[in-house]
Amino acid sequence: MRQQMTVEREHEFCYEIVWDDTFSGLQEAVSSLYDSGRKACIVTDTCIAPLYLEKVRSSLQPVFAQVTDFVFEAGEENKTLDTVKKLYTSLIEHHFERKDVLVALGGGVTGDLTGFAAATYLRGIDFIQIPTTLLAQVDSSIGGKTGVDFDRFKNMVGAFHQPRLVYMAMETLRTLPDVQFASGMGEVLKSGLIRDENYYRWVLENREKIAAKEGDVLIDMIKGSCRIKKAVVENDPTEQGERAVLNLGHTIGHAVEKLMDFQMQHGQCVALGTVAAAWISWKRGLISREDLALIEQGNRWFQLPVTVEGPKAQDVLKATKSDKKMEQGKVKFILLEQIGHGIIDRSVSDEEILSAIDYILGAGDRA
Repeated sequence: MRQQMTVEREHEFCYEIVWDDTFSGLQEAVSSLYDSGRKACIVTDTCIAPLYLEKVRSSLQPVFAQVTDFVFEAGEENKTLDTVKKLYTSLIEHHFERKDVLVALGGGVTGDLTGFAAATYLRGIDFIQIPTTLLAQVDSSIGGKTGVDFDRFKNMVGAFHQPRLVYMAMETLRTLPDVQFASGMGEVLKSGLIRDENYYRWVLENREKIAAKEGDVLIDMIKGSCRIKKAVVENDPTEQGERAVLNLGHTIGHAVEKLMDFQMQHGQCVALGTVAAAWISWKRGLISREDLALIEQGNRWFQLPVTVEGPKAQDVLKATKSDKKMEQGKVKFILLEQIGHGIIDRSVSDEEILSAIDYILGAGDRA
């Protein structure tokens, strides 16, 4: 069942994404990268540690001279510089050097935080991604974006730092709560919308098998999203241009996420933002009303929202202005020229954004 894919940009980075049913191949995958004598620190949270920490530790101990761990309280609210500071302290106390390795075991919060610590500790050490959520497997574990939140501004402090390996064990998805699985589907659907209409429609057509978490179908789905992200990252690793299309749904989505005090899952907010972007795209005549309706139906099929209650439209608009994707006072907004083709647009007006926000707040006729 084991499969793999290489992410590579000549003279810059090269690493494998490995899919397996369990952690049985982790030792072999890691030992191919490192000689003996190094130390490894497994970074994980209080939700994942009881499930997988010992499995991963037992796989890594034959490879490394010493394996330690750092466990922090689960939750987006702990994705902060304070947690990174505690991790730095642990690494210093265990005498970690530049040749040593961090291992991110968990979801996007753990991967982002661990990657940022790896990018900045001793000016940069290696790290390995072991994503345990669908959201992290299809998105945040690939591409080298790392970071932490700052005063509730999401991912405002960060660095580009590519992992040395991404290892995905499908068994972790079987313990994943339904709401987190749905959150991951928000990023899956986004991937198809920006780059591959056939993949997007395949996901919708296979929704029952995906919901049942059938192993082969899950790997095919995850590989499809990773293939799309791999192509974009290889072309534009530090988001100077094309990589921005991966942010479809994120500008308004991040604003809603912040205003809801991170009580909504990231993928749920991205799904909402995608509907808002599709609304603007339809209003501009880029996609059809049928396309907009399909995008909304796709969300519903995977238990993702198309509307939200609570935030005020003007507050959401204001929150978009603190988005890290601002450029010379303008938001780099991602629209859909058609299903499967996202485009970067710097001309979206506040009026258009407000109209889209009103739409996802439930105003106006549904598609």
